[in-house]
Amino acid sequence: MDIKKVGVILRPSSPELKELFFKIKSAFEKENIEVLIDSISASMIDVMGQEFDSMCKDSDILVSIGGDGTLISLVRRSYRCHKPVLGIYVGKLGFLTDILPNEIEDFIKKLKKGEYRIDNRMMMEASISGKKEKMYSFNDIVITRRSISKMIHVDAFIDKKWFNTYYGDGLIISTPTGSTAYNLASGGPVVYPLTDAYILTPICPHSLTQRPLVLPAEFEIEIKTVKENALMVIDGQEIYEFTPEDSITIKKAKIGAKLIHRLERNYFEVLREKLHWGM
Repeated sequence: MDIKKVGVILRPSSPELKELFFKIKSAFEKENIEVLIDSISASMIDVMGQEFDSMCKDSDILVSIGGDGTLISLVRRSYRCHKPVLGIYVGKLGFLTDILPNEIEDFIKKLKKGEYRIDNRMMMEASISGKKEKMYSFNDIVITRRSISKMIHVDAFIDKKWFNTYYGDGLIISTPTGSTAYNLASGGPVVYPLTDAYILTPICPHSLTQRPLVLPAEFEIEIKTVKENALMVIDGQEIYEFTPEDSITIKKAKIGAKLIHRLERNYFEVLREKLHWGM
């Protein structure tokens, strides 16, 4: 891939990233790569920017400067452009963003030489009955209650057939990439991120017999609530309300996310380091 332009977004409400942005911009320009920045990030650090969709279309790759949340937001917002995404890590955890600021100059040289890899990660497409809008999730879709004082009944259907009724605080439908997020905190399994699968994990179920389930991504999942209005939360960042008259359809998105990584990056080393296994 011949990289001539990159589009950059910054972690929101982080004007302190201005100096780092200029450092990264200079490193790209040394390799004759033009740097674009979206208008919201640009206004935060007092520079000229470009409307987000236009920036995505004009760029060969996209770059997030922040933590995993910044990268997840960028992947979802830029879904229709299907551009590879590079994450530069200035966050707190970093399962997805593996390039540190002090490594960027060396890595940009490797980008120019083609010394990198692109991982294709599964995403989910969700829709609410009667609405044309398609929502895309990189990490997870959470079905949860509107009121903290009440539990929720969630009916789950697999390929149009009723499968289970979850009674508790809600249900997480996760991608393998999202398996180390809310799913893991709720007792769900860690699934290798290049797998195509859903993980269904109940949140604080009323019955101890309810357990997480891993399903091949070829299935289509349908969600309904029995009698309560409920919320659908996409990647912890977008919230939609739905009623018992509605149904939510979830399926594997036709095209997944493309993440740029170092050739030497090893997922199991990242897992061991971030989760402090064996320490």
